[in-house]
Amino acid sequence: MNPIIKCTGLTKNFGSNQALRGLDFELSAGAPIALVGPNGAGKTTLFSILCGYLKPTQGNVTIFGHQPGSQELFGRVAALPQDAQLDPRFSIARQLMFYGQLQGFDKKTARSEAQRVLELVELGEVIDQKPGALSHGMRKRVTIAQAMMGNPDLIMLDEPTAGLDPRNARNIRQMVAELSDQTTFIISSHNLNELERLSETVLCLEMGEISQHSTISSKSETGYLTIQMDTTGNVDPTLIFKNLPGVNEVTHSQKNEFVLKYDMAEGLDLDQRLLECIAENGWSYHQLIKGQTLEDQLFSNA
Repeated sequence: MNPIIKCTGLTKNFGSNQALRGLDFELSAGAPIALVGPNGAGKTTLFSILCGYLKPTQGNVTIFGHQPGSQELFGRVAALPQDAQLDPRFSIARQLMFYGQLQGFDKKTARSEAQRVLELVELGEVIDQKPGALSHGMRKRVTIAQAMMGNPDLIMLDEPTAGLDPRNARNIRQMVAELSDQTTFIISSHNLNELERLSETVLCLEMGEISQHSTISSKSETGYLTIQMDTTGNVDPTLIFKNLPGVNEVTHSQKNEFVLKYDMAEGLDLDQRLLECIAENGWSYHQLIKGQTLEDQLFSNA
């Protein structure tokens, strides 16, 4: 399968500051892709180059085999910048229809498409209102709808749920998941829990370089259980957990939290045995998490 994005030696300098340092990676169509990294890692610069807003200093990047910003990508690639704004002077309908007409839709089709994408973010009723009548969260959802005008093949979302309440953030995640069989999403976010729910591939940037490029939920012979619990007495749970069948390693990651690394073949019922062990020792637990979190996968060896 040909990659949808291919970067070779991608470098971007701003004066003496090197924002991107020779990136080499390929991304394929499919499940949403997570772009993560600390502030200043180069995520926004990479997004801007992929959108055609910035030119690289060195190296090459192609999207669907074409240069970013080229005519061949018009209507196939869309993006939501983190600070995307709506013009307060015009109705939501007029603004979305404008983007539709730029893609070649007539007015009737552009209006129908605007209504469709607004309904995807549960805002179909605001189509004739102006942005000033909407809350911050509603305006954010309108900009997400704008990125979906015309059913692009690739949509890049920068912090799409920032500023949304939990219910609407969940609805946006659900919408992305439902549309991912027809559109590839690249999502940049500091919310690792959100990305873990959505993505299978992670591209991790740090100081302008790729520190990891891998799948999040790949098949493995090693399993992980994280238990958050309260302990009583002088008995160290770490010593007891190590004696459970299949357990290879126990890490006391933080106060009242233990991570068990185990052999999947030998520890098929480890979660049940772990809970029985906790009950036998008179301990109480708050949460049992199966699998390794995205945060652990990215930063456990940092």
